[in-house]
Amino acid sequence: MTDLPILRVSDLHVTYGSGSGRHHAVRGVDLELGAGRILAVVGESGSGKSTLANAVLGLLPDGAKRSSGTVEVDGITLTSLSERALRRVRGDVVGYVPQDPSRSLNPVLRIGEQIAEALRRHTGATRDAAAARAVEILDEVGIPEPARRARQYPHELSGGLRQRVLIGIAWACTPRLVIADEPTSALDVTVQRHVLDRMERLRADHGTAVLLITHDLAVAADRADDIIVMQHGQIVESGVAASVLESPQHEYTRALVAAAPGLRAERLVPRVEVATVTAASDAPLLTVSGLVKTYPGDGGAGPVHAVKGVDLSIGRRQTFSIVGESGSGKSTTARMIARIIDADSGVISFDGQDLTAMKGEELRRFRQYIQVVFQNPVGSLDPRMTVERIVTEPLRARGLASRRERTATARELLDQVRLGSEHLGRRPAQLSGGQAQRVAIARALAARPELLVLDEPVSALDVSVQEQVLQLLVDLQAEHGLTYLFISHDLAVVRQISDRIAVMSDGLVVEQGTAADVLERPASPYTRELLSAIPGKAAAAGGR
Repeated sequence: MTDLPILRVSDLHVTYGSGSGRHHAVRGVDLELGAGRILAVVGESGSGKSTLANAVLGLLPDGAKRSSGTVEVDGITLTSLSERALRRVRGDVVGYVPQDPSRSLNPVLRIGEQIAEALRRHTGATRDAAAARAVEILDEVGIPEPARRARQYPHELSGGLRQRVLIGIAWACTPRLVIADEPTSALDVTVQRHVLDRMERLRADHGTAVLLITHDLAVAADRADDIIVMQHGQIVESGVAASVLESPQHEYTRALVAAAPGLRAERLVPRVEVATVTAASDAPLLTVSGLVKTYPGDGGAGPVHAVKGVDLSIGRRQTFSIVGESGSGKSTTARMIARIIDADSGVISFDGQDLTAMKGEELRRFRQYIQVVFQNPVGSLDPRMTVERIVTEPLRARGLASRRERTATARELLDQVRLGSEHLGRRPAQLSGGQAQRVAIARALAARPELLVLDEPVSALDVSVQEQVLQLLVDLQAEHGLTYLFISHDLAVVRQISDRIAVMSDGLVVEQGTAADVLERPASPYTRELLSAIPGKAAAAGGR
């Protein structure tokens, strides 16, 4: 009896819509998962992996239905249960760790009460016993000062701590199976490691089977015993994690492995002919000296010192990357350089001109030389505009070129970012994330800038799309002689494109130098911690 799998999925089919609009999201999936093992389901957005997780939980969204197949957990056929019976199973037999902690916790209930509620419902614990056990669970998932945290509300915790709370809720009733759907995709790499460490520890302590849904093959490489790869709703490859990663058989799996930044260390090189650039001064394009930014505190708290005297020097036609965790000050530094926000003090010099002294019309004219590409590709584009209008907006705002000339420029720019002219009439909602980010890059290029500030430009993208956009940036830099200021929390991405790197922590630059020196010979303990947290390093070195 103990050899039976905890989870068995047989010939599962899930469809959205009906009639001619029907979409087959999951097509004939079969899988088994034993006690104490982690099975990673990997694939890009739209591959069907999250639909599979929702089907196992019996939580398919409106418009979706299981058209055939069965799901069994610990001998219980979930697909034959009523919704009332399923609610008893969820939390008791099956735990769930969702992706977004900010939307998954009740904002008006204290953290301890949210865990205690699950205990009272599924174990019959008294109110006092459930409250005491909730504090113990917070301690088990690595939350400091658990008694104090139990009295706090979700907004008072960081994203990493909120995700640990969700893990605690999932394991509260020691379920036989836990489904973790992209549990760390929104977290910094070091926080991600701590959260996954806790999840693995609970798995080992309780013998829980874990179904880990992720688009990040490097995370799967580090954490999973077995892997299944999904594409277009089907399993295209499966097996022991090490075998799948070291000898992928399917073309799609090989492409995912090749694109995963944690599984490869190569610097991307241009795939185009490098532009002939007129000899220029050896002086840096941009220098920053003593940059400071402080924000007033909320609710009577003291001021927040976001940036505390940053000095940088960015060479022409180079990629200078600033890395660090959330709250390190890297994005605030980038926004001051782009003059989106004003510095409290310090000097920003661009090609010998003092940017910090510019105001009004002089600053507006100068903005064409520094353009910004933001993190959220769809959110940074006006949903009411067509792609053509979005791309040519900088020209129209400055009164440059006729309408016909602007249309011709839009076609040229879309060609440069490897998009066809058929996208000109589309709106942001009709674009994929990768396409939207290419449009944002085309819009930035329309002003003919010298410096592009790229603020987490690929963190919201699937790994293969991420690689395509990074390669595009490398090619565009070679073609046009661009200089990049690249902001990221992910050293695995940064190593693919950087000439020089600065590492920020708590508003300070703790280390900077050539990419090779920072990545191969880090001097700061903080940099070493960031490097050690890169997922996929064990697999890249030849073993988990």
